[in-house]
Amino acid sequence: MTQRIVLASSNRGKLAEFGALLAGGGFEVVTQSSLGIADAEENGLSFVENALLKARHAARASGLPALADDSGLCVAHLHGAPGLYSARYAGGHGDSAANNAKLLRALDGVPPAQRDAFFICALVLLHDANDPAPLIAEGRWHGRVLDSPRGAQGFGYDPLFLPHGQSRSAAELEPTLKNRLSHRGQALAQLHARLAERHA
Repeated sequence: MTQRIVLASSNRGKLAEFGALLAGGGFEVVTQSSLGIADAEENGLSFVENALLKARHAARASGLPALADDSGLCVAHLHGAPGLYSARYAGGHGDSAANNAKLLRALDGVPPAQRDAFFICALVLLHDANDPAPLIAEGRWHGRVLDSPRGAQGFGYDPLFLPHGQSRSAAELEPTLKNRLSHRGQALAQLHARLAERHA
């Protein structure tokens, strides 16, 4: 039976990835923007807290189960920055070009061996707004920050991220491969496993 859920995001790149990742998974996904629901305020102190805030907001406003993620890029040399502020690292929310430019400036002159980074995705699924036992999954995708952007696919910091074991940036990978390897793909695979355990 197909379950209707609201996806608590207005990020078009994320919506496209989640659409592909959730295809055939027994979910009918509706976006919060299609229901006229505005973004929640992200004032949590961790990725999981922010994902919970977004999921509860969307579930409360829609009356539907809600799926939310909070994700970002953490760079070791920058003590975890841009981290929670990845989408608004350069000031404005979602300005990828400005965010990438600021990241390159922050790492100017730093050698490749010291540019380790990982993408993180915290994923939360709530049955309803008051669900006391949400399903929570986390994925991490390790690699390093390149010294210039490469590739035109993906979104956000993808053109600057070289995953470990790959010769192409995240923005040069075919979407199906990226979805299999990525932090979001890993978190969703975990979530599917937890759902299967819950319904076993």
